[in-house]
Amino acid sequence: MLARQKLNLLLDRFAELEHQMSAGADPDSYVKLSREYAGLEPLVHKIRELDRAEADLADAQAMLDDPATDFDMRELAEAEQQELAEKVETLSQDVRFGLLPKDAADSNDAILEVRAGTGGDEAALFAGDLFRMYQRYAELRGWKVEILSASEGEVGGFKEVIASVSGDNVFARLKFESGVHRVQRVPATESGGRIHTSAATVAVLPQAEDVDVDIQDSDLRIDTFRASGAGGQHVNTTDSAVRITHIPTGIVVAVQDERSQHKNKARAMQLLRARIYDEEREKAASERTEARRLQVGSGDRSERIRTYNFPQGRVTDHRINLTLYKLEQVIAGEALDEIIEALIMDHQATLLATEEV
Repeated sequence: MLARQKLNLLLDRFAELEHQMSAGADPDSYVKLSREYAGLEPLVHKIRELDRAEADLADAQAMLDDPATDFDMRELAEAEQQELAEKVETLSQDVRFGLLPKDAADSNDAILEVRAGTGGDEAALFAGDLFRMYQRYAELRGWKVEILSASEGEVGGFKEVIASVSGDNVFARLKFESGVHRVQRVPATESGGRIHTSAATVAVLPQAEDVDVDIQDSDLRIDTFRASGAGGQHVNTTDSAVRITHIPTGIVVAVQDERSQHKNKARAMQLLRARIYDEEREKAASERTEARRLQVGSGDRSERIRTYNFPQGRVTDHRINLTLYKLEQVIAGEALDEIIEALIMDHQATLLATEEV
């Protein structure tokens, strides 16, 4: 049985948020309050629905316990009791899931970084395949992908590509993609038909809102320089590239893709904000997980999480021992949800086993 005290505290908090928002909070406070309110609203609706179902079940039971209830009404109450008992059980499970600790960044947009690892040209080609997989997946979900920075491989693909992904619950669905992705296949550059193994690293960072990270201008060192690579005379004569150093943390970002220094600076600040926010979250998570480990895998970006085996047409996620013989559909972004859903369910099951809800 769910702890009634915990549910009452949550309902009280929801009512308090409604009051504070209607009382005229300042803009920054209102953003935080409305975000918390939106996060609690679906769970509050479930709790209220559960309360009504439990009350109806108690009424049906009282009717059955009353010796004065006639046969027809008793028969009706018995049928209703069974239906309500099932409804209460379903709603109780929904509320349990709703009470699980939430990642405050789940509703955020994300910064997606894909980098070629070991394997030379083939690793760059694989990094390109992974990035296109996420692009297609985002398209299927109605998300928007904007490339912030890219370094192409010698024969195609990417040595590194960084993109902004925006839409509904982007970070919640992509956060378990962080780690080392390994591919086994015969490279297009291989004339002997031998299977090669190469890798790419994926990092998914939640994008930070202004209210999430406070960055002081005095903490920044901003340098401009001439962009390198293709671009003709413009690249050689204009200091459009921007490098920003966040002095307190030592985090450095550089963006040179746009011809406009202003646009490059805006993109660099977006990337810097995400990396500072991610570092703060990682620090808080490390403190929380010293006593217990709740994440799928370790969350370590050096951990091998998934293998794409082309000769056998299979994809294996090593964290949950899930193998799908749908490699083409996964790479096309169409079946990626099957892996993501399994990871989310495994994560929730781990939390349920750990939390007293």
